[in-house]
Amino acid sequence: MSSPETPAPVSRSSRDKYGPAGLLASSAARGWSGLSAELRSHDHGMIVWKGAGHDLELCIDMRGNGSVITRRGGGFLDRAVSERGTIWLSPPGLQEESIEISDPVPAVLHVYLGPSQFSPTGLASFKDSLVAEIGYALASELENQTSAGKLLAETLALSLTVRLLQSHAGPAPAGTSRRSGRTGLDQRRLARVLDYVEAHLEDDLGIDRLAAVACLSRFHFVRAFKAAVGVPPHRYVSDRRLDHAKGLLRGGDRPLVDIAIALSFSCQANFTRAFRLATGQTPGQYRRGSVV
Repeated sequence: MSSPETPAPVSRSSRDKYGPAGLLASSAARGWSGLSAELRSHDHGMIVWKGAGHDLELCIDMRGNGSVITRRGGGFLDRAVSERGTIWLSPPGLQEESIEISDPVPAVLHVYLGPSQFSPTGLASFKDSLVAEIGYALASELENQTSAGKLLAETLALSLTVRLLQSHAGPAPAGTSRRSGRTGLDQRRLARVLDYVEAHLEDDLGIDRLAAVACLSRFHFVRAFKAAVGVPPHRYVSDRRLDHAKGLLRGGDRPLVDIAIALSFSCQANFTRAFRLATGQTPGQYRRGSVV
């Protein structure tokens, strides 16, 4: 059983395949939807796994060290050298798989997507700079939580799904064409979304909810919002929550842990880290400096 300090694995597939060893960070307590993720290190040796996994798994190498990774499963053989940005794909429903690692791999991001989003048939390894950048952003969020991390994960889940569909499984789903993606929100829709964000900064702001307010599909909304505002939804919400946090700190003695939870941080420590990164001060220092 994992110790209280060790994040729980995000899925049964991950728990069965890898166990608690090497788990560096997990989205298990973050409330993410659309995808889940773990950051892991792996020792050299053989991993043998049996049992049908329900999710598609993408493994993205964060550093690269030249280890040779050999995978067998479902009648497929896949061998690749571990380099920064190398991506390994395992389809859902794979009954058994063996993974041979020639040398320790210090940091690999494991991303799990539901099978309904993208369902390839076999093992594969490849390079894709956009998929890798999505992985780096997810890993950064795992290591340094932000107030809009859930919204970021949902946005990246959409981008990742579209990229995989475009590059590895044919055309993207309806509503994701480049033409619709370049169209910004009209002023009425934009005002409605921005007003909703302001009224719900301490609530659960998700892509589905914001897209519904704009009366657009999730895929169209994310691109249209960025075209209209200049930043993606998660960045806008993060900035507004930071301003809201400053107001709460200036305006009273509300406990820091309450502010952290209200602004969608999993704990006060993550709130403090993100606030200091953005302002150069801890929340307590900012509050004391604001007292007249």
